Amino acid sequence: MGGKETTKTTVVKKTASRSTAAKAAPAPKAKPELAAYDDDSIIHLEGLEHIRLRPGMYIGSLGDGSNENDGIYILLKEGIDNSVDEFSQGFGKKIDIEIKDGRVKIRDYGRGIPLGKLEDCVSNVNTGAKYNNSVFKQAIGMNGVGIKATNALSSYFRAASVRDGKVAVVEFERGNKKSSKTGAAKPGVPNGTYLEFVPDTELFGKYEFNMEMVEKRLWNYAYLNPGLQLVCNGTTYMSEKGLEDLLIREMGKQKPLYAPFTYQGENLQFVITHTTQLDKFVYSFVNGQSTDDGGTHVTAFLDGFTKGVNEFFKKNYDIKDVTGGLLVALKIGLDNPMFTSQTKNKLGNVEIRAPVIKEVQTVVDDWLRHNADIAGAIEEKIIKNQKARDEINSVTAKQVRDAEKTVSLKIHKLNDCQYHLQDGKKGENSMIFITEGDSATGSMIGSRDVSYQAIFSLRGKPENMYGRKKSAIFENEELKNLTFALGIQSDIENLRYQKIVIATDADNDGYHIRNLVLTYLLLYFEELVLRGHVYILETPLFRVRNKKTTVYCYTEESRDKEMKKLGASVEVTRFKGLGEISPHEFKQFISPRKEGESEDKGMHLTAVNIQSLKNVPEVLEFYMGKNTPERREFLVHHLAAEIDA
Repeated sequence: MGGKETTKTTVVKKTASRSTAAKAAPAPKAKPELAAYDDDSIIHLEGLEHIRLRPGMYIGSLGDGSNENDGIYILLKEGIDNSVDEFSQGFGKKIDIEIKDGRVKIRDYGRGIPLGKLEDCVSNVNTGAKYNNSVFKQAIGMNGVGIKATNALSSYFRAASVRDGKVAVVEFERGNKKSSKTGAAKPGVPNGTYLEFVPDTELFGKYEFNMEMVEKRLWNYAYLNPGLQLVCNGTTYMSEKGLEDLLIREMGKQKPLYAPFTYQGENLQFVITHTTQLDKFVYSFVNGQSTDDGGTHVTAFLDGFTKGVNEFFKKNYDIKDVTGGLLVALKIGLDNPMFTSQTKNKLGNVEIRAPVIKEVQTVVDDWLRHNADIAGAIEEKIIKNQKARDEINSVTAKQVRDAEKTVSLKIHKLNDCQYHLQDGKKGENSMIFITEGDSATGSMIGSRDVSYQAIFSLRGKPENMYGRKKSAIFENEELKNLTFALGIQSDIENLRYQKIVIATDADNDGYHIRNLVLTYLLLYFEELVLRGHVYILETPLFRVRNKKTTVYCYTEESRDKEMKKLGASVEVTRFKGLGEISPHEFKQFISPRKEGESEDKGMHLTAVNIQSLKNVPEVLEFYMGKNTPERREFLVHHLAAEIDA
């Protein structure tokens, strides 16, 4: 359960024996004395102090840069967002970015922050011009925190603004102002804003910017802002056709059924086409912010598209058949967007549903009326989707019925929890750990919270399902039981757990088992990955301790640091298998981090996501297909060192 939520615990009462009952009850322990609750106990935190104390409230997970949602990318995003907002208002067509040795520099050529307000705009929470709709329309950053979080969470932060021959500069360290000055700019220096920062290693630890993840963000900025030139470390990112370029790039080698159709409304823009695939993919954005988790604008668009198609054909086709194979790049502009999290991955504005549905429905119906050949291709695709889905469902239904006869009420190797997704709020944090072997399972059973944590134990390496039909699941005893344990034998909408957590040993066999389970999920239940249900459990590699202190380390760097800190009498244990961790120790590694605890505490989960959907077939073929010399060569030279570290 989350750190702020209460966890229901099952208490087992035992009847005392006669001799035990006769003993006097032990005296209750005295409660520790609380400090006086007086004027001195009230603490006031300035805005940036609060950001440093509770960074997760502002940027989500801190992380080390290995995940695209880690905090260092949020800091980068906040800096670039301000420059993109300038471009969107018609000021400045170029943004220069440099990322080197953990230091970020961003220079735009917009209006420049007003010199007298530069310090306030980068350090005072809830200060900025973006609250004023006459100055900024549909800006990305509207919460008044943005660049202040970058300032607060950086060991060094510098902001400069040039306006009409004058310049203002202010410098900070960890949110504390160190210097400021104003004066005349050098002759010929164009207007604009300059930001420079270094994420604080005291908070983020040893981090590194993954330039592939940075590149993905920069391309998104380019696609959403045709004509904007972003130059990062000498590479230029620029798009002429915007969302259409995005769609063509994401299609890769897939052939579209018809040329992409582009619609540009006042606040709504989308580009669509169909491919031969069964799955739909929607790339959605709000005010230039990527919403990977979708939201009301996505569901409204899909509903509107289906209504428009059905209105044109005078039919009642199922939304799954209408949108099967649909590729969409969708952008919406809102003056007051409401996101369901600080990192702005999902839109929550419910008032936009009706107008978006109506606008999309009208546009699609009109488009089909003027393009008879495209309308014919879409209806043919819908009919093919119907047949394919019916075929899959009929095979699956028969397989499920046969499998149900062999699966008992208590699924073999499943140690279930009390509450599931179907139980509403009680089960909203439910999770199932997929592990291997009795020793690892034993450690987890002895330390889990039975109310919401389930465990499914694999007997060994599951079968490699690459290239097999979905019906093959029910011919494999272990994967059949896993499928029933997850509740997805008929439909993934019946998933019983919010999180599916793969927990394997940190060795060659463990990584192989992880890949086999991911292959099973990606081949047959890819939507679970796309919806963010699948995670990897990270457990510590080392225990470092002396007689007084015990520390668990997830990296060699952390181990070396703690060894130096604890001194000569230090003892180091390397965990190679989950079964080597005692239930008492394991409990802290599968319990939620409590509010106020540091990032190294509590459960460490890494979300499984697909960076580029078009690459999934190639990736699965490479790792799980035929044992080619190329794959063997890659594994030997790239994975062995990581696994045995």
